[in-house]
Amino acid sequence: MSDEHDHHDHAHEPRATAPTPAAPEDAGSQALAEALRSSFAIVKFVMVVLVVIFFGSGFFQVGPQEKAIILRFGKPVGQGAQALLGPGLHWSFPYPIDEVVKIPITEIQKVTSTIGWYAVTPEQELSGNLPPPGPSLTPGVDGYVITADRNILHVRATLYYQVDNPIRYALEFVSASNTVQNALDNALLETAAHFKVDDILYYDFAAFKDAVELRVGTLADAERLGITIKQCTVDKTPPRQLADIFARVTEARQNQTRVLDEAHSYENGATNSAAAQADAILNEAIYARSNYVAAVQADARAFSALLPNYRINPGLFEQQELVQTLGAALTNVNFKAYLPTSANGEPVELRLMLNREPPGPKNGAAGE
Repeated sequence: MSDEHDHHDHAHEPRATAPTPAAPEDAGSQALAEALRSSFAIVKFVMVVLVVIFFGSGFFQVGPQEKAIILRFGKPVGQGAQALLGPGLHWSFPYPIDEVVKIPITEIQKVTSTIGWYAVTPEQELSGNLPPPGPSLTPGVDGYVITADRNILHVRATLYYQVDNPIRYALEFVSASNTVQNALDNALLETAAHFKVDDILYYDFAAFKDAVELRVGTLADAERLGITIKQCTVDKTPPRQLADIFARVTEARQNQTRVLDEAHSYENGATNSAAAQADAILNEAIYARSNYVAAVQADARAFSALLPNYRINPGLFEQQELVQTLGAALTNVNFKAYLPTSANGEPVELRLMLNREPPGPKNGAAGE
């Protein structure tokens, strides 16, 4: 019985077995693990490369005519002038951590206002093939301004400016160039409302242009845009739908100008001629006056020289002067008679017979 029990116990004891070969699943797991390890290595390498590329993309170049500001999560890095980066190579965290804003400080920038201009493309203007005008202006497409005398006119302006406060220009406005554009639009509309259409087109265009530039400068200073205005050019033209009417008006103005010029030329000629004649008459009168005054002064000096002789012996002086005067008067007479003075001072009576026969002709004259 004990033998049976021992035999039974030995029957339940595990038998020693030989080692079995590895299952196929274990080889696949090892291969997968090795593949994963290789993949992780590649991923790590790629991640390292991406990190290097990410941080390497933070380098940026600032040009010689630029300043740059780094915005970290929307706020500038640095305070005041320290926030401005000069020309050269710089680094910042790539976007979206940092954002680099470059500001041209010496380059002349420009904005153009076409709020008062008709619809046209740059290509059409360059080629000269402007679109034909319609029967009327198209709202929302054709721009215009209204003048002080309630006329419609097309005007546009180009503003050239330079940034002199980069921090305010770049940080205080969402788009400073759009703010400058709005100021130029405002200046065109408001200034046109203070000028008459004839003044803008013909008579006082320079004043209109200066007023537009002054208005833009006033708005820029009021908004503290941080810019300096360099130049403002303005173009103007009447509505193309009324081109013929304005052409006739222009022709009439030219004729008016021509007639006025001719009238002014005639006026100047007549005025100059009258002035010359007046000068000639005046000079002649001055010359005659000078001669007359000189003659009177000479006679006065002569009489003044004779006065002492007259005072010495008035009678003798009178006789001498009478003889000289009569001698000068009777120089060319044919008959002369001299009467002595009577001793008692009585006048001498002289009787002449003046009806004698006239002398006969000379021999040569009679023989003819």
